[in-house]
Amino acid sequence: MSIIESKTNSRMHLSFVNSYFYRRCTKCETFRKTKKEMKQLSLLLLCAVLFSCNTKAQQKEAKVFPVNKTEAEWKAELTEMQYYVLREAGTERPFTSNFNDFKGEGVFHCAACNTPLFKTEHKFDSGTGWPSFDRAIEGNVEYDTDYNLGYARTEEHCATCGGHLGHVFNDGPKKTTGKRHCINGAALTFIGETK
Repeated sequence: MSIIESKTNSRMHLSFVNSYFYRRCTKCETFRKTKKEMKQLSLLLLCAVLFSCNTKAQQKEAKVFPVNKTEAEWKAELTEMQYYVLREAGTERPFTSNFNDFKGEGVFHCAACNTPLFKTEHKFDSGTGWPSFDRAIEGNVEYDTDYNLGYARTEEHCATCGGHLGHVFNDGPKKTTGKRHCINGAALTFIGETK
């Protein structure tokens, strides 16, 4: 075999090898693209399923309360903080409410509709910075579950106007109900005698 034949055979061999690997790599590239597209499609389908699920837990029907006003009417009647707490389910900063260390005999009412909510005899110092009660006046408060902080909490709102009051926790006085109704002071007014 001459040197020229050897070079020609080598070139043919290299040509064949390059052609073979080129086809294989092209198939691999196609496979990689297909695999990547399948992953993207699977992710898209998963997202579609998760966001399209419409369970009863996700459905929240708008309840009509006995006292029902437009947002403009509520804004005109309430202070900025009262509107934020009662209508937007906001939370006042701890230790800012005048009712936190409040002493007196009477009843705390809803600041939006004047429904009696809590008696002073059930108020206690929880040390949390918000007015706390071990029970509400039966029938005047309703409860719901909210997940605003990423976990389930029992939200408390006025049964007459739907105004957000606060939340209920199971760390209240053990001698009474064991409940702590942690209430925003801005959601309350007081009727009675102060000490």
